[in-house]
Amino acid sequence: MHTDTDVLIIGAGPAGLTSSYLLTKAGKRVHVIERDPVYVGGISRTVAYKGFHFDIGGHRFFSKSREVVQLWDELLPDDFIDRPRLSRIYYGGKYYAYPLKAFEALMNLGVFTSTLCMASYAWAKAFPVRDPKNFHQWVRNQFGEKLFSIFFRTYTEKVWGMSCDDISADWAAQRIKGLSLTAAVIDGLKRSLKLNRAPAAKLGESGGVKTLLESFRYPRKGPGMMWEAAAAKTRAQGGVIRMGHSLKSLRFDAANAVWTVEAVAQDGTVETTTARHVISSAPITELVSALQPAPRCQNAAAQLKYRDFITVALITRAGKVFPDNWIYIHDPSVKVGRIQNFLSWSPEMAPEGYACLGLEYFCFEGDGLWTSPDAELIELAKREIGQIGLISPDDVVDAAVVRQPKAYPVYDDLYAQHVEAVRAEFDQVYPTLHLVGRNGMHKYNNQDHAMMTAMLTVQNILAGERLYDVWSVNEDAEYTESGVSGAEEALKSVRLVPRRVAA
Repeated sequence: MHTDTDVLIIGAGPAGLTSSYLLTKAGKRVHVIERDPVYVGGISRTVAYKGFHFDIGGHRFFSKSREVVQLWDELLPDDFIDRPRLSRIYYGGKYYAYPLKAFEALMNLGVFTSTLCMASYAWAKAFPVRDPKNFHQWVRNQFGEKLFSIFFRTYTEKVWGMSCDDISADWAAQRIKGLSLTAAVIDGLKRSLKLNRAPAAKLGESGGVKTLLESFRYPRKGPGMMWEAAAAKTRAQGGVIRMGHSLKSLRFDAANAVWTVEAVAQDGTVETTTARHVISSAPITELVSALQPAPRCQNAAAQLKYRDFITVALITRAGKVFPDNWIYIHDPSVKVGRIQNFLSWSPEMAPEGYACLGLEYFCFEGDGLWTSPDAELIELAKREIGQIGLISPDDVVDAAVVRQPKAYPVYDDLYAQHVEAVRAEFDQVYPTLHLVGRNGMHKYNNQDHAMMTAMLTVQNILAGERLYDVWSVNEDAEYTESGVSGAEEALKSVRLVPRRVAA
C-alpha cells in the first residue's frame, strides 16, 4: 500500500496530535502513525480497565502560555473540572505536606535535624562547589548537603536508577532552578499560620507559582480525553491516524525534497507513505536507527538513555483510601516511587464506591522489575502499600499492570553532547525533518512545553521556513512542582521574537 501526504507525523502523543490537529485545520494533508494499537496520547493517555480509568503518571492542566490554554479549551471545551490540589512526601515513616509547612516539617524532622539542615545550608552558601557538574553538586549548592540527603537523593535515584553524582547538573538547572529555600521557608510559615490565602492563578495568567496553586483543572475522565478529542478532530478535518503501526524506515530524497516512510502494521503489512515534511515525536534513538542510509550521528544517538516505569493499579473500596492526588515516596525502605489516588484527580475515574490507586515503579526496560510477572508486581505493590500504612493489602479487590517504555529521557553526563551531534547533522542534512516533544527532542519537558514545540513547528511548516527555534522552548522552564512553568519565557524568546533559520 502506498499513499502520499503533505506531512507525516510519527507518534500520536501530545506533540504529534497537536501538530496533526493544527495542520489539518490549516488544510494540510496529514498522516499519523502510532505504535499503540488502542490508545493515543502517549504517556499522557488514560488507560481503561473494567470501568476504572488511570493515568500513566499524573497530568495537571496548568500552563503560563495563553496559546496552550486556548488550544486545550478548543479541543476539550466542556469536559474540564476544577480539582483541589493535595500532595505529600513520605519519608522516615512520616508524612510531610508538599509544599512544606514549616512547623510540621520541624516537628517531623526534630529540632536537632532541622538545625543541621540550616547549618548545612549556611555552609553550602559560604563554600559552594565551583562550576557544579552533577545533580548532587548543584542541589548541595542550593540547599545544603543535609537537605539534599533527606529530600532529593533517594527519590531522584529511584526515578533515574543512577547515582546523583552521575546525573547532569542540567537536570537540576532545568527542573528546580527557580526553587529558593528562603522562599520555601517563608511560604511554609505562611501555610503553617494559615496566612497563605491568595487565590490560585488562573490558567494562562502571568502570576502565581505552580507549587502554590491550591487547585487545578483536569479532564473529568483523565488526560486521555484531550488526546482522543484531538485525534477525532484530526480525522474529522481529513487527517489519517494509523494505530498499531511502527516506524520501519525513512529515506530523504534531497533532490526532490520528498520523504519516503515505511511503517509496519500489526499483521506485518508494510505501508509506504511519501511526504514533504516529517514530524517526529519518537525517541531519537529509534528515529535515527530507522534513517536510511545511516546518518553520521547514529553512534551518538545510540548512546542516549531512557528510564522506563511500571504502574500497578490497585482497586479498593473508596472509603479506605487517602485524600492526596499523589504521594512522593522518599523512603528507601520500599521500591515504589510515587502513589496516585485517581479518585482524587476526578470522581469519574472509578465506579461509585471504589477507588483506583496507582503505584509507580521506575525501572529500565529488561531489568528485574520490568520482566517480573504481573502477579509478582501486584503482590509487591500490595505489600509495600501496606508497609507504608496507606491501606491494608486485604482491602485490594483487583489490580492491573501497565508498563511504559521510554517514559523519561535520561540526563547523564554526556547526553547534551549526543543530542547536539544529532541536531547538527539534522539541521544540515534534513531541513524538513522536525523533532518535537519529550522523546523527540530528548528533553524532559512538560505537556504544555511538548505542545508548544508542535505549535511552533506547525508555524514553521506553514510559513515555508524555520521562523522559530523550537529548541529554545523550555530552556528557562523551572521544575513543575517548584516554580513557574517557563512557557511564557520560552514564548518570549521563540514566538514573539522569531529567529529566522534557513530552511
